[in-house]
Amino acid sequence: MAKLEQFHAIGRRKSASARVFLRPGNGTITINKQDADEYFARDTLMMILRQPLELAELSSNFDVYATVSGGGKSGQADAVKLGIARALEIYNPELRSTLKSGGFLTSDARVKERKKYGQKGARARFQFSKR
Repeated sequence: MAKLEQFHAIGRRKSASARVFLRPGNGTITINKQDADEYFARDTLMMILRQPLELAELSSNFDVYATVSGGGKSGQADAVKLGIARALEIYNPELRSTLKSGGFLTSDARVKERKKYGQKGARARFQFSKR
């Protein structure tokens, strides 16, 4: 029996983490054992997911299986997008320049700033009264 060829990568965004597996197939996307359209109910999140595959013109060549944990839906979608891009780079290193110019291999490092002690929030302050 031939070994199933698959490509594995990890993507992270905010507090979300995604393990992504690309397998040869017909383009189905499964996230946490659910269809991606059910898991990410918004069309914009589905559009974000498909961007690296469409840029590489491989959206109908691979099935995507992902397990996602942590964060919210938007962070999870971005984590899966980064994981797909990294897995595509493992599949074909020549795609690196295309994916890099599209900005898909750069992880978005922005995270929520912590609340400071003695204050209302990360940046918000209590109103100052001179008298």
